[in-house]
Formats: sequence, C-alpha cells, structure tokens
Amino acid sequence: MTGVLEHYDQAAFFCEMLGRSGNPPDYTGAIRERLASLDLAALQRRSEDAERELYNLGITFTVYSEKDAIDRILPFDVIPRVLSRDDWATLEAGVIQRVATLNLFLADIYGAQKSLKDGIVPADLVLGNANYRPEMIDVPIAHGAYTNICGIDVVRDDQGKFMVLEDNARTPSGVSYVLENRNMMLRAFPDLTSDISIRPVDDYGPRLHSTMVEIAPPCDGDPQVVLLSPGTYNSAYFEHIFLAREMGVPLVEGRDLVVENDRVYMKTTGGLQRVHSIYRRLNDDFLDPEVFRPDSTLGVPGLMRAYRAGHVALANAIGTGVADDKAVYAYMPRLVKYFLGEEPILPNVETYICREPEALAYTLAHLEELVVKPVGEAGGYGITVGPKATKEELERCRALLIEDPANYISQPTIQLSVCPTLVEGAVEARHVDLRPFALTGKSTWVLPGGLTRVALRRGSLVVNSSQGGGSKDTWVLG
Repeated sequence: MTGVLEHYDQAAFFCEMLGRSGNPPDYTGAIRERLASLDLAALQRRSEDAERELYNLGITFTVYSEKDAIDRILPFDVIPRVLSRDDWATLEAGVIQRVATLNLFLADIYGAQKSLKDGIVPADLVLGNANYRPEMIDVPIAHGAYTNICGIDVVRDDQGKFMVLEDNARTPSGVSYVLENRNMMLRAFPDLTSDISIRPVDDYGPRLHSTMVEIAPPCDGDPQVVLLSPGTYNSAYFEHIFLAREMGVPLVEGRDLVVENDRVYMKTTGGLQRVHSIYRRLNDDFLDPEVFRPDSTLGVPGLMRAYRAGHVALANAIGTGVADDKAVYAYMPRLVKYFLGEEPILPNVETYICREPEALAYTLAHLEELVVKPVGEAGGYGITVGPKATKEELERCRALLIEDPANYISQPTIQLSVCPTLVEGAVEARHVDLRPFALTGKSTWVLPGGLTRVALRRGSLVVNSSQGGGSKDTWVLG
C-alpha cells in the first residue's frame, strides 16, 4: 500500500477497509486506490478544515462534568467506513427483524403478557423494571409500533461476523451526525466520493416526518407534528434543532404546549394550534408531572390523559425503556423465535445476567476477562472492561457486583473490527461499532449505513462520544 495507508497496521483485527489480513475485499478497491494517491500532510490539513467547519456550523454535543457543561464537536474522521451491498443486506434484514420483535414484545408486556406467562422472559425482570410503565397497559398504539425511532448497536468480531451489542428503543441519538458527516464528505472530499455509487442518506428527515404522520390520530387536513425538546441545556440539543429543521416542523419545549379537553395544543402568536404527533426527546419521567415526576418543569401537564384518549401520538411510546434494558437484551434471541418463529439474523453477544447466581459466580471468577455493564446506563458510563482495567477498578467492580448483582450483566471481550483512522498525524487502526437507525410506522425503513462510532484512544473498545469517541461517514455501496 502507498499514500496515507502506507504504514497502516491492522494487527490481528478484522479491518473494515482491508478485511482479514492480506486479503482486501474487492468492494473497497476504488477507495483504497484514492487513499493511495493522497499525501498524509494534505489529508491532515483537510481534516482540520473539516473539523473547524463542523464547529462553526454548531454541530456539537455537550459533555457534562461535575463543574461544567462543555460544548464540543463530535470528532470526525475523514477516512470512511465502507459496507458492501451484501453486508448491508444482512444488516438491514437483521435490524428489521430486531425492531419487529421489540415492538411485539412491548405490545405483549403492555397487553396479554403471554411471553411472561410462558416463561420466555422472567416476569419480575420486566414488571420490576424501572422503565416499566403500568400506565401503558392496554393503551392502543398505532400499527403496534412502540419504538418508532430505534437504534441497534452492531459490532463485527475478528472473523468479520456481525452481532448486536445493544438495543436503543427509547430516544436513540446520533442520526444528525450521520447526515452531517455525509454532507461534510461531499463538500470537503469530492475526490474520494465522486463516481462511487454510495447509497444516499439525505431523505431521513422526510421519512421521519412521514413516520410521525403515519402514527398520528385521524384529523381533518394534515396532522401537526412537533419535536419536543428538554431545551438548550440538553446534551443533544443541536440534534433536536437539526431534526426539527429536517422534518420542517416546530421545535417546542414543554412550556409551549398545553392540554385542554384531553387534546394537545401549541401556543402560537395566532392562538392555540392543535398538535397531533410529538417526536419527544424527553425521558418518560419528565413528560407529565400529573403522572410521573411531579417536580418536572420540562413536560406537559395532562399529556398522558391526551395520549391514553388517543388524541395525540408520541414517538417513541412511553415505556419502551424496558426493551433496551441490557438484561432484557439477553433474552432477545428467544423472543425472536417466540414472536416470529425465526432464527435471529443478527445474533447477540454472549451475555451473563448477574441477577442469576451461576452467571454472577462466573462473572466474579472471570472478571479480568469480561466487560461488565450496568443494565440501565447509556453513553458508556459505568462500564468496566476487564482486560484493560486496573486492579483497583476490578476490585471496585467486584464490590458493586456483590452489592447489587441485578444491576449488571457481563459479556466476553469482543475484538471489535477496526478502521483506518487519522490520529495525530498518522493513520492507525481504531475500533469501531455501527448504529443503524430504523423508522417504524406502517412498516420499517432502515437508513442506509448509520452512525459509525470510533474509539480514538489507542486500544480502547469504548466508542461513545461521552467517553472520547468520534465518528466516521458510513458508505453503503449501491
């Protein structure tokens, strides 16, 4: 190899650009040729220009510390992740199957609860879950679509096999970076993208709006859709603005909405305007102080009354957090077979549920080999990566497991695939995952590609932006 890949070393990992060592796939040939013609110093300058433009455009997220809230860009790596048509066909079918199962499971636990009575999932794991909402029992949901916007986190192991790492069925974030990364690549690197057939991603906003219209209650004329945000201090506020603009709908906060006669209205300069469908980026607890947290000033009093009456749609439905609980995740292969009668297209990573005595004993005995995760956390917080943890970190993790085993799962350490990544003036192998986004109304559509997150620290397996990760443009070849 020459150019920017001349000194690249994938080590023993499966590489998204080069495949297994010494056997590069044909479908990355065109991009490899173009990278071979690029000078590393020039690539570095163009990368810096791209990141500066992202900052100037306000494409940021917020990192919270004990003292400060710091806005920063999500680091953008200019070397794309490339997926073949065959790989995408597998991923797309697997995500659609997964989302169908999640929706059937949610409809069941808020309805007949057959999967609990049949012992497919332990009843106490669901009914005792902090995200289970008894208020949702027998609430009708349009098209049975509880999780209208879903992000499925997928990894590839050292054999090139795709596996689901976790499900995000509440309020998955990051799709704005998918769209902006593509826009940046088209503007800043036309020499890399020209004449390569790459599936487009720019129709996500209209498709999201169509999904919100599909789930809206019947009305005269066009349903009014809004995006409900917690406000400017939320870490994903940029994305809220971005998606409202992409859909062409108002961005509102709780104080902008009011419920009268079990119907939701938006306050406007011309008076109250009926709202039919709400894409909410607000957690259940804060949605309605009449039902959930009474101290919430972010939600809308009476919203649950309007929702139960069928006069407004919410995406995602209340109570979907049960489905992205990391302990429930372990039962997803069984649920696929139970509800669909099919084998999972995308298997789970092997998972030990520490609430079970045998799994806890195995985890404690093999702590230095496993990744331990709290079941309710997101963003990479609270994770202990055994092979990379210090003795003190392992002992702290051991104490937490013994104190509250039901709060944890453990998984073997997967040797995640790598991608060539520009880091401090050199191109090195960095681990990546992938979050495809699925929209579900009458049917399910999957955005081609998704968010490739990259662990920028050498050797790190944690790709989350809150833990120092970045992102790449994801190309699905046409």
